[in-house]
Amino acid sequence: MQSRALCSKQLGLFHFAICPRMNISMKCVGNVPVRRTSMAQLDREENILKEDLKFYFMNPCDKYRARHQIPWKLLLQVLKIVMVTTQLVLFGLSNQLVVSYKEESTMAFKHLFLKGYTGRDEDDCSRTVYTQKDVYDSIFFAIEQYRRLKEISLGTVAYERGEKRGLKVCKQHYHQDSIHPSNDTFYIDPNVETECLHLQHEVLASKQPPNMSAINSTFFYLELYRLIKVEISFKLKGIDLQTMRVRELPDCYVFHNRIIFNNQAHSGKIKLFFESEASVQDCKDWHISGCTQKNTHYILLFDGFVILTCLASLILCTRSIVLAIKLQKRFVNFFFERYKRHICSSDKLEFINGWYVLVIISDLMTIVGSIMKMEIKAKNMTSYDVCSLLLGTSTLLVWVGVIRYLGYFQKYNVLILTMQASLPKVLRFCCCAGMIYFGYIFCGWIVLGPYHEKFEDLNTVAECLFSLVNGDDMFATFAEIRRKSTLVWLFSRVYLYSFISLFIYMVLSLFIVLITDSYETIKKYQQNGFPSTDLHEFLRGNDAVAQHSGKKPDNAVTLICCCRRPAAEDDFILIN
Repeated sequence: MQSRALCSKQLGLFHFAICPRMNISMKCVGNVPVRRTSMAQLDREENILKEDLKFYFMNPCDKYRARHQIPWKLLLQVLKIVMVTTQLVLFGLSNQLVVSYKEESTMAFKHLFLKGYTGRDEDDCSRTVYTQKDVYDSIFFAIEQYRRLKEISLGTVAYERGEKRGLKVCKQHYHQDSIHPSNDTFYIDPNVETECLHLQHEVLASKQPPNMSAINSTFFYLELYRLIKVEISFKLKGIDLQTMRVRELPDCYVFHNRIIFNNQAHSGKIKLFFESEASVQDCKDWHISGCTQKNTHYILLFDGFVILTCLASLILCTRSIVLAIKLQKRFVNFFFERYKRHICSSDKLEFINGWYVLVIISDLMTIVGSIMKMEIKAKNMTSYDVCSLLLGTSTLLVWVGVIRYLGYFQKYNVLILTMQASLPKVLRFCCCAGMIYFGYIFCGWIVLGPYHEKFEDLNTVAECLFSLVNGDDMFATFAEIRRKSTLVWLFSRVYLYSFISLFIYMVLSLFIVLITDSYETIKKYQQNGFPSTDLHEFLRGNDAVAQHSGKKPDNAVTLICCCRRPAAEDDFILIN
């Protein structure tokens, strides 16, 4: 213990008295003090760190040449593009058959149950009626067509079995009201009453069907002055056989159909809406000769292989991000220890590869979408829309991720760097232009909405104005304004002329200038060198880092990550 204390005392005297300006540390081995130069240790750490950093920022080809490291992530991305695209095409073909069957069935139901349906919807509804006779005829026509469904239908549809099968008619009306337009008086009770009548399938299908208007005369007597709506609902079942064309099992459907007579406006115009919601159910008893079931097993096996591929890609990319964060911490700690200065945010972000984040998101969406696709294929799930959304978005992200590898070529890299450089400026510009755009949306909706069908709701107004920005449908927008109010007509001209002039000649021109300016800046950087940062200087091994270490950046520069530095002669581009 005394020898160790003496050694420590000698170490302190040696360090502070003999070498006050040298950063020398000593340790004791037994009773003999041994010197260790911390500067030499820092130099060794610096060299190791530089090698790790340079290797990290290499492209896959350079990494293979340097350490013979196989670019597994690159190979997986290429394989994943082929597999995910193939999976999407197979699912898209199946999804198209499902959507077409639902749409064609809905169109067939409209022709079957709506009297006078012409094949095209009227405005926002399927059909409109204007007389009491048309209302009663439409109601009894739908009931009669439901009764004769097996005789008139061309599709593979039938009635639902069970106690609840049949047809249900409900009407809603105000509790009490008394309206006298002639002397401008009315009395109304806003409470709504609902009455329903369930027509059994056995009664409707009998050889001598009853006269509904005679038997249920009280129910079918509609006091139209207080009637709100009449709703006819029924269920039908169908089998989609066209899926066998793509060697898949047929789907069994249940159609929840509703015919709504909407009289809420009480304007003398009753709108008829036909709504049909289709849900897929398991086919209880089926048999198909051939190899359709075998083909389904092959597709499920392929989906499982896609999941494994995406899972491997997900693990590798997550591992790369974790290693990058550890390397970033090493660099930040070493830089502060060596130069007593913190690294700016832009240098820290160099370690976070945005492409890996994109790949991770696409992998997660592909895995979830593939699992849903397998469940749909096994008839355990019917969420076609959610599955198509996940698979479609993941395929988009996978193909966008290919841009990263095109960036290794200089000509393609110019375009990629231009998009990266112009994106912040474009977003800021869009925020400013968006304020003007939304102002025009609200103004057009409130003023022109009652007189122009393209301005009836906010969503339609936004779509109309966006098409005008692109120069589409200009004359039709001007011509369709109804000249019922001279003031509104004059305002519409000022409104449309000002919007088109402002956004086409000014906003779009400035938008293009922002991108062009970024493109010219990137080309200039490629010729004269990119702006140098602490990370660049550290990897080059220049003395500029040490020279900057004693200077304090001013506030203006600090706010933009203290990275305004002159370009160096040596071009060094970080590839991550």
